Amino acid sequence: MANAPVRKFNVPSAVLTGPDARVLIVGLGISGLWTARWLTQRGARVTVTDLKKASDLDPAMVKELLASGVQLETGGHREETFLNADAIVVSPGVPHDMPLIRAASQRNIPAIGEMELASRFIDTPIIAVTGTNGKTTVTSLVGELLEHAGMKAFVGGNIGMPLMAYAAGKQEADYLVVEVSSFQLDTIETFCPFISVVLNITPDHLERYADVDAYAQSKLRICENQGAGQYLILNDDDRRLSSLDPPSGVTLLRYGLAQRQGVNAFMEGGTVKAGLTGEQTHCFSLDRFGLPGFHNQENLLAAVLIGIVLGIDAGIIQDTIDRFKGLPHRIEYVGEVDGVRFYDDSKATNVDAARRAIASFDDPVILIAGGRHKGADYGPLVGAGHKRIKGAVFLGEAKGLLAKAFEDIIPYVTAARMEEAVATAFSMAEPGDVVLLAPACSSFDMFSDYRRRGDVFKSSVKGLGHD
Repeated sequence: MANAPVRKFNVPSAVLTGPDARVLIVGLGISGLWTARWLTQRGARVTVTDLKKASDLDPAMVKELLASGVQLETGGHREETFLNADAIVVSPGVPHDMPLIRAASQRNIPAIGEMELASRFIDTPIIAVTGTNGKTTVTSLVGELLEHAGMKAFVGGNIGMPLMAYAAGKQEADYLVVEVSSFQLDTIETFCPFISVVLNITPDHLERYADVDAYAQSKLRICENQGAGQYLILNDDDRRLSSLDPPSGVTLLRYGLAQRQGVNAFMEGGTVKAGLTGEQTHCFSLDRFGLPGFHNQENLLAAVLIGIVLGIDAGIIQDTIDRFKGLPHRIEYVGEVDGVRFYDDSKATNVDAARRAIASFDDPVILIAGGRHKGADYGPLVGAGHKRIKGAVFLGEAKGLLAKAFEDIIPYVTAARMEEAVATAFSMAEPGDVVLLAPACSSFDMFSDYRRRGDVFKSSVKGLGHD
């Protein structure tokens, strides 16, 4: 097993953790809650601010915070609160360059991201996974791989439990497997994984970034603090990643669907072949691999390389491949009604993810898409679906933009609600067809998150009135 060096940094000054420090947390979600817990335990005077009204927040969270002495400001942000803080902790998803944070910065009030703050108090080696698509699948797969190998793994970050939850606990894991978003990487300073993984970079979150290059630069920050004895794993099939060089001393491992010079993991004849440079090549069968699509083969290649870096036995890696069945709302098979199969890929919140989902099927597809527009061009979705999509149903705020992109190319209709969209898609389908929810948009116009959107899709399928 490779040794994971621990890089230690100077802990933040008393302005963050000292008794009576006035710390403002922007955004109450699960990461804000854990940060408030951690700071109050250290004597800080904590205020949490959130744009939502108190009635729209989790009642249990609100009750706990108030009971612990945390001040809670809801329904909007107050300038005086930002300007009277000693330090500001930014939760994931909160724009780090919002005007009030900029105003605080002009008064030399420091701001730090939750993940960055937590990482400074953690000695356990971190395996960090980023990319536009596939992050959750790879993070979860690696977590299962470590558990099958008899290791203790904390799986979280941008999914499940935030990194601060581990920082506040007993820290007994062998490795942290952390999904990392571009928003979290925007606020790093010293965050330094043992293994960094970048799966792919395609246009996303253009409502938050000036252009795709700015978005890509955020993603690539994942490895900026790495050095000797650490690893960077890149998808060589991604044009932005194929030419990327690692920081000095970092061991670079590349993977791709086809074998070529410099690629450490690739597909050949239905098998995965992978190994470290100059070392033994291992072969893994995909006969029992349960996830469809070439994009999931790419995800698997990344996970296998991580396993090899950690020295996990090839038999355990193979067993994990055979056992892993994927995650909810990621090309999840929902059921079959009168010969029509239904799949939920509500997690396909951008154009590239939806395109990949469509390409996973050989049978004709009835696509359900739409939601809140994220600034991307829908042309690639039309191109990917030209020979695969039999018809489409659009809903949500972006339905007009999608309709314009599909006009005179692929037949479509619009719907007002998910239940109507499912019923309409079913009426358009014939036995042997696939109805696929792959929205290519965020869910926040109609649903609290992609999970709720997927759950409503699944319940609508069950409500068609057939076995």
